[in-house]
Order: sequence, then structure tokens, then C-alpha cells
Amino acid sequence: MSTKIPVSIAGNLVADPELSIGESGVAHAKLRVAVNQRIQGADGTWHDGEPVFHNVSAFRALAENAATSLKKGDPVTVAGELEFRSYEKDGERREARRIVADTIGPDLRFGTAVYQRSSHAAAAGPDAEVQARLDAPVTAEAGAPAYNVTSKSPVVAPPFGAAAGNEMSY
Repeated sequence: MSTKIPVSIAGNLVADPELSIGESGVAHAKLRVAVNQRIQGADGTWHDGEPVFHNVSAFRALAENAATSLKKGDPVTVAGELEFRSYEKDGERREARRIVADTIGPDLRFGTAVYQRSSHAAAAGPDAEVQARLDAPVTAEAGAPAYNVTSKSPVVAPPFGAAAGNEMSY
């Protein structure tokens, strides 16, 4: 029997993500996340409660990106499905719980991050040329606009600053 419940957590990685490739060629990352509840005492002081440890599984590109980007101690947020499984081992019935992640990211309450889009072999389909243009670095000549605007109206105003070459002011 398997039950899945939508869930999101914020906590810290207990260990570096473990990346493996299954027999079918699908990447799988295992993460362990500790979540501490903050508790306010009667005197108004705050302290950490008992940590709850969650096993998290990520697959495919999410697994590869998590293993490349995250390390032990990093604050993370995870959204996915809480999955309960029951199985038998050595004639004994056991239960396991894990979060199958849909998204994983750094928790920006505690630091900053720089996002870098990764290119994958999946972009080699019919939209590969469009994707290649999107991933290409933006270069513009000095003074040349980064985009072209066509309009039927006689006055085109740039989004910021004074209107260049127009007599109207805004």
C-alpha cells in the first residue's frame, strides 16, 4: 500500500546529497533534511525543539542539479509528496517514509544564490534552435538597444529615462 500526501519543508541538509544512476539510467539523489521547530519558552526566550529528520528522493535533472548545487549544512526548501510504504523484511512488517521531491532549492532567508540555467540533452528536439538562442549570452553593441520595438503610434517611449529623440516628455 502506498499513500502520497503533498508537503513542503524547510530545513538543513544533514549530509551531502548521494547521487546514483539506476539500472534504467535515471538519476536518483538521496537527501536527508533536518527540520527544527522553534519554541518560545514561558520567559519569552526561543530555543530549538527536537529535530525531525526527513529522507528526500529526487529524480532525473532535479537529482543531478541538487547533487551538484547543495552540500551538508545548506538550508533548503523541499516541496513534493510524502510517501509511506510498507514492506516485509526477514518476515517482519516494516514501514518507511520519504518525500519524493518535485522542487528543491536553497532557503534564501539565510543567504543568497546565483541561478544558472543548465542545458540538457532534452533540448536537442525540434525546439533546440530556440532553446540555444535563449541560452546564448546576451551581447549588445554600446548604445544599441537590446530589443526592437515596432508600433503604429508616432511616439515610442523607452521604458526608463528621458525620451530620446522625441519632443514629448513623460
